[in-house]
Amino acid sequence: MTEMEVKDNSFLRQFETKVDGHLAKIEYSSQERKVFLTKLVIPEEITQEGFKETFIKEVLHQIQEKNLRVVPTSPHIAGFLRKNRQYKEMLPVGIRI
Repeated sequence: MTEMEVKDNSFLRQFETKVDGHLAKIEYSSQERKVFLTKLVIPEEITQEGFKETFIKEVLHQIQEKNLRVVPTSPHIAGFLRKNRQYKEMLPVGIRI
């Protein structure tokens, strides 16, 4: 898969990337140095193997660079974090998935 450019659209409160003209996004809200990842939207036209995982990793990387905590309220993102324990330190104290 080629390099993915993910943009933080703070006006719409979503991380987004375009693939072949289709917009994939992760909606979020933020509060007190925490980012609540609320919804993952990937159009069915985006069928590349591993796209979802790469997209989530890139979003988590951007959140990590800002030194923020992440609270996954989307079941898809919570499932990803459950499988990828290396992101566990990004969870706020007391949050378990």
